[in-house]
Amino acid sequence: MKIIEPSAVLMRDFDGAEVMKFLELCGRTAYQSAKNITDDSAEKFIRNIIKRGHESVLEHFSATFKIICDRGVMAELTRHRLASFTIESTRFNDYSKGELTFIRPNWQEQTFLYRAWKESMIQSKEKYLAMRQSGAKPEQARAILPNSLKTEIIMTANLREWRTILKLRTAKDAHPQMRQVAEMILDALKKKLPVIFENIGA
Repeated sequence: MKIIEPSAVLMRDFDGAEVMKFLELCGRTAYQSAKNITDDSAEKFIRNIIKRGHESVLEHFSATFKIICDRGVMAELTRHRLASFTIESTRFNDYSKGELTFIRPNWQEQTFLYRAWKESMIQSKEKYLAMRQSGAKPEQARAILPNSLKTEIIMTANLREWRTILKLRTAKDAHPQMRQVAEMILDALKKKLPVIFENIGA
């Protein structure tokens, strides 16, 4: 059994400055104002369209992340319908041939909560392996796997949708483990496109 931390990594790198110029070009179509483009006009233009709520312009570029999280966080992520998902299958993956991996909850390890959780993960692993050894198919044995099971997700969304997702999922009342993953995504996007994501999060 393996216990790991969640992660979120931008899968395809891009030049944030070039994306901003591209979005400005797209956005200026609405106003037929391409003649106003200068070497440094993109930042002001994009900031203004966000301020005015003209965020459809941000749909012209998408970002893809590889996310490793638990099945509970996965269920929250996949509620966002304007995104594309490819998700590790518990039906077709046979975890008896490798190592069952769980995502560490963000609780202190010295607490009763953490000890109870870890004991439950050990029992899940033992029961899963016993079911497989008794002839159960992976799609049958998966029924006893917990929300903490590690899953890998490839998730793509346009920048407008990422703004929507991250506003919701980094809020103070978001589930702590969902917020932990969302903040990783937000940090990566803020580094690349600070103007687009500057008003989201703490």
